[in-house]
Amino acid sequence: MFTENLVAVSAEPTVELFVARTPGPADRTLLVIHGGPDWDHTYLREPLVELAGRHRVVLPDLRGCGRSTRGLDADRYTPALATTDLVALLGSLGAPHVDVLGFSYGGLIAQRLVLAAPERVRRLIVASSSVLPVPPDAFDGWREREERRAPEAAVWSDPSLSGPDLTRAAAIAGAGANVWRPEALPAYLDRLAGAHFSGEWMRAWKAGNLPTARHRDAARRLAALGIPILLLHGRQDMIFPVALADETARLIPSARAVVIEEAGHMAHVDQPGPWLDAVAGFLS
Repeated sequence: MFTENLVAVSAEPTVELFVARTPGPADRTLLVIHGGPDWDHTYLREPLVELAGRHRVVLPDLRGCGRSTRGLDADRYTPALATTDLVALLGSLGAPHVDVLGFSYGGLIAQRLVLAAPERVRRLIVASSSVLPVPPDAFDGWREREERRAPEAAVWSDPSLSGPDLTRAAAIAGAGANVWRPEALPAYLDRLAGAHFSGEWMRAWKAGNLPTARHRDAARRLAALGIPILLLHGRQDMIFPVALADETARLIPSARAVVIEEAGHMAHVDQPGPWLDAVAGFLS
């Protein structure tokens, strides 16, 4: 169902993005930006592959991620440069306008992409992410969150792990926090087993070269553009609090929030049917 190729997006330094895409009309292109960063796009293929034919679904790996170019200097991994790559990728897609879905960290990059090239984006989906900053006390008193996130915290503090091994171990240890429904966990772990993890962005973070991905004043600027925005969120998300989706919808007239019940950060894994219905309905 997917065709895969490398797309050159930068000459200095040379950067090629690994891109998977489904069949579908060019004028119904959905560009999907994965999170992590240091993950690849593959954990998002399902259920989005079901849009194939009606939409052309395009899933790149960001620079330093998955099967895209790695080995760059640490200061070459920034949200601004990742956004520049995606603007260049848009030029290769043969579509004057695209819809954009950004998931988790990718939701922050997606907002940057819209603000960098608003004339190229028809609609924006911010999935399991946030336009507004997360308050430091957002999860105070949620004991189950503390318990579920403890295994991942232990992995990040393990001095014996580094690079892609650390990223993979943290993703696996964090699965119980990111997936709310226990019955969905085995299939999610199988999905992670096939993912291509890296440690490139972690190098930038450790070197102090990784700026925040959150665009300053994003809510006001997105509101001024008037682009339709879907804020798609799991009720039990333990990374980005669900309350921020409703708050953002009040601030941006062109935005609406859809909250998926009994779903965590990986809402598309917990509730693939309702999640995909929300995406398809918004894009129709």
